Amino acid sequence: MYNVPANFINEQQIWDILNTHKTADRVQVREVLAKSAEMKGLEMDEVAVLTGISDPELLGELFHTANQVKETIYGKRLVLFAPLYISNLCSNECLYCAFRATNKEIVRNALTQKQITREVEILINKGHKRILLVAGEAYPQQGFQYVLDSVRTIYSVKSDHGEIRRVNVNVAPLTTEEFKMLKAEGIGTYQIFQETYHRETYQKVHLGGKKRDYNWRVWSLHRAMEAGIDDVGIGVLFGLFDYRFEILAMMQHIRELENQFGVGPHTISVPRLEPATGSDLATHPPFPVSDIDFRKIVAILRLAVPYTGIIMSTRETAQMRRETFALGVSQISAGSRTNPGGYEHEENQDDPSGQFSLGDHRPLDEVIRDVAKMGYIPSFCTACYRLGRTGQDFMDLAKPGDIKLHCAPNALSSFKEYLQNYASPETAEVGNRLIKETIAEMDGLAKQRAQKLVKRVEAGRDDVYC
Repeated sequence: MYNVPANFINEQQIWDILNTHKTADRVQVREVLAKSAEMKGLEMDEVAVLTGISDPELLGELFHTANQVKETIYGKRLVLFAPLYISNLCSNECLYCAFRATNKEIVRNALTQKQITREVEILINKGHKRILLVAGEAYPQQGFQYVLDSVRTIYSVKSDHGEIRRVNVNVAPLTTEEFKMLKAEGIGTYQIFQETYHRETYQKVHLGGKKRDYNWRVWSLHRAMEAGIDDVGIGVLFGLFDYRFEILAMMQHIRELENQFGVGPHTISVPRLEPATGSDLATHPPFPVSDIDFRKIVAILRLAVPYTGIIMSTRETAQMRRETFALGVSQISAGSRTNPGGYEHEENQDDPSGQFSLGDHRPLDEVIRDVAKMGYIPSFCTACYRLGRTGQDFMDLAKPGDIKLHCAPNALSSFKEYLQNYASPETAEVGNRLIKETIAEMDGLAKQRAQKLVKRVEAGRDDVYC
């Protein structure tokens, strides 16, 4: 089944819809925005209408609506995580990536389990609770067992005030049986990007290796979900092809998963092409995405799939990240390194062995202080994954708004835990003031839960949640 063409990505349908909506009609745009405010999602033709917006007034209305939807569903929460690159070995030839097999300008490295333990210790001692494990698409002699061992190692590391409570994974597409093995290790989300859904472009930028097989990659989330992994993450690398096409193709992929499994992706990532060592294509994107179009992409996705998390990485500058919080972003990485061993040797921020250039080099504590000053609650919560509120169960709570009764209190307690155990005095002052102000504005059961959980943390308890 999974070597046949993925007919659910229908390129002709995408072009037909885009050609029908080349120019944004003001009446149509406002009708779509009015519908999107109901938080029931959008169809492909409605998404296409929004991609055609260029008028500053309509852009303002788009951004305002996205902000309303984001705050209604997520409130002021921002989930934080750190990527952990365990290896930059790779057998693929992807023209935009520093890890590509023939690139001689980087030093290859696959961390030992002892080195992974050291990286995790460093991340824990900074305050991180979530890790995204990332590896190039080739492994040391152990093969795929290397990934399984690495997940196990990450979960095994303990510190005075904590441990990593959730490991998400971004590795090469697997067989269904391998996905079952990955699930058995207790991972959270399995994440994979198609990079580009445009088949001709896909072939042009993937010159060798198994990744050249478009169909094997695009079917990977079907295999993951068949294996029982009900939290999956998708994304494209914006800049490889027309972003309007990519958004609609992503919508086709989302609807396919919803039709087949009853639930779509848990997260969408929105990386833009950034310079990478040894890649001329990464420095000169074929379809560069302007800052205004990038903000538009985030806003459109928030309205199109309102209950799906949107992830913003440290590829982007601090200022761009700030601007997208209000448009739909609900998860961010912080204090990131994209080279294996990068946390232990973080003094070398310009190590050319990273997968791509970072736009935001700030340490976790500084990011948290900045986020809190903006009025957002940095959240390290992992409760839903440990209590089984994933996949369809999560959506059943999210769509009627009931998930807020858990997420808001848990965000505050996990933030308080960070402030008490890891924060600088300046960050603690900003954060504690925000927690007090936030609880004062809450009411009902959510307020009662938040007060109870925060008091438990103040009394010396870690890892409290509801």
